[in-house]
Amino acid sequence: MATKLEKSLKRELEVNGELYVLTIAPEGMKLVPKGKRKGQDITWKDLISGQTALALALNASLEQARG
Repeated sequence: MATKLEKSLKRELEVNGELYVLTIAPEGMKLVPKGKRKGQDITWKDLISGQTALALALNASLEQARG
């Protein structure tokens, strides 16, 4: 039986040598560079519906067009 997520959990992780803080909450999750306040927010609804993948693909195509 899984434990119900009722409050936020914070975990530190390292990606490509940089530290981040991942907050998993009942509303979604947020990934922020350690020591910063702004980061990437993803709601569970967006993740399940595929909106997150669509937004990532759009941003990647825009970055390619600029570069």
